[in-house]
Amino acid sequence: MIQSVKIPGERIGALIGKDGETKDRIEKRTGTKLSIDSQEGDVQIDSTRSEDPAIGLSVLNVVTAIGRGFSPEKAMLLLDENYMLEILDIRDFVGKKQEHVMRVRARVIGSHGKTRAIIEELTGAFISVYGNTVSVIANSIQMNVALRALDMLLSGSEHAAVYQFLEKMRPQLKVDGMGF
Repeated sequence: MIQSVKIPGERIGALIGKDGETKDRIEKRTGTKLSIDSQEGDVQIDSTRSEDPAIGLSVLNVVTAIGRGFSPEKAMLLLDENYMLEILDIRDFVGKKQEHVMRVRARVIGSHGKTRAIIEELTGAFISVYGNTVSVIANSIQMNVALRALDMLLSGSEHAAVYQFLEKMRPQLKVDGMGF
């Protein structure tokens, strides 16, 4: 099966990697072939030679995650069946006005990345804020809690309420944070 996805032009370098290392690593690990149009940002994933018929979908998620700002190392977690990718469009919460999108992006990131870091540490999920989106890589338990916390932030809840929710959910996640 051949699948296509478009990623932002400025993320093509991250997908290819230095001297093609990232692209090669994805191809070798999955048995797929990536064809990348660096001008348009189009990526074709050919999984016809792969032993696992579902691997094409996993590689599609890896490429999409890199396109949404994740490092290749974090994106490669999506090759593990226990991890998944969710992408939230900030415009679904605040509309299309760019100043509203920028304000809410800043709420999710926090001062010097503090809010994003706290959510990551308390849930064990990985979060990337890129363009108009907030993306999450996590297992199913972490994902539910992280998405709820992000939904609260994107919907205008106070940061303190979000942190309180995360602390309450912490025992269920069995994640040792760093003492926030």
